[in-house]
Amino acid sequence: MKNWRLQLALTVILAANFAGAQAATPAEAMALEHSGKLDEAAQAWRSVIRQHPGDAEALASLGAVLSQQKNYDEAASAYRKALKLDPKLPGVQLNLGLAEFKQGKFHAAVSPFRAAHVADPTNSQPLTLLGLSYYGDKQFAEAAKYLKQAAVSDGTNAELRRVLAQSCLWAKDYSCALEEFRKILEADPDSASAHILSGEALDGLGQTQEALKEFQTAVQISPLEPNLHFGIGYLYWKQHQYDEARKEFEAEMAVNPDHAQALAYLGDIERKLDHTDAALALLTRSIRGGKGPRIAYIDLGAIYARQKQYRKAEAVLLEAVKLDPSQADAHYRLGQLYKAQGNSAAAEKELSLVRELHGREDQGLVGKIASAPPSLNESEEHPKQ
Repeated sequence: MKNWRLQLALTVILAANFAGAQAATPAEAMALEHSGKLDEAAQAWRSVIRQHPGDAEALASLGAVLSQQKNYDEAASAYRKALKLDPKLPGVQLNLGLAEFKQGKFHAAVSPFRAAHVADPTNSQPLTLLGLSYYGDKQFAEAAKYLKQAAVSDGTNAELRRVLAQSCLWAKDYSCALEEFRKILEADPDSASAHILSGEALDGLGQTQEALKEFQTAVQISPLEPNLHFGIGYLYWKQHQYDEARKEFEAEMAVNPDHAQALAYLGDIERKLDHTDAALALLTRSIRGGKGPRIAYIDLGAIYARQKQYRKAEAVLLEAVKLDPSQADAHYRLGQLYKAQGNSAAAEKELSLVRELHGREDQGLVGKIASAPPSLNESEEHPKQ
């Protein structure tokens, strides 16, 4: 009890001394911080820094207090100033990385986490955070490289393994993704999402029938799982089994009537069957409200070109090129469109791109089920500082 009263008295005295004086000492700042008076502690550290602007440790301490207040932008600024004065100040690179990471500034977090990892290769925390930052920055091959190392020392961390598997999947390293999803399924065989993602990896390896089995297993576990029926429909569509595909796309739309991908691929089936009005209705719905699936723009371009609505055809085909310039089909249709209008030079430019890109068409499920991988907010809680 006496120790408690003594501590309280010390805190009150320090706070009073600081309030009544122009300057504070590092001891006073630390006492305020340890007693949980973070506002006063931040003011005290700023006072210390005004007296000693070259004190790197004081700047780092201010950054730590600001981080506790979740003022990560100012904390990062304080850490950067500290590192400019003393690049080897222990722990500051890690703290700077965390301040950037917690703001969702994943690209900015990469460099300090890499420096923290180099400084202490035995510490798994900066290694894991470096991998997660690459994932957040959509550098999936780099993310997989570091997360694989982190998983060796933390093999029981299911969320870490899930982000690793997703990194492999989006880097199109399908063998790595499949291996990781199998490990996830060993621990949780009733994970519908893991079966779906395993199916995506198998499809990427060209094992379409095995992919279908994974999706069908997921149906038994969770028949209303988002994107599940679309994935099955897409696998049937890819094999030109359009009746089966239609049923699955319609099943997806029964869960989500505005599912853009299901609408687009249903529209594609209608176009292939020369049901132009039905195709137009579905395709225009699929792109309503912003960027839609790429196939919708390709199909709309084909329909408008056939109707000799050349300006509309060009506009949607250029949108398809913008979404993925590496795919040959949009360039081919643009070439044919320009040829029909008598623009030989523009036609030849597009058709030469077709010859250059021939064979690069991507028919895999990755990028079809979702236009982007899950964010770290969805798949991994931000680490605690």
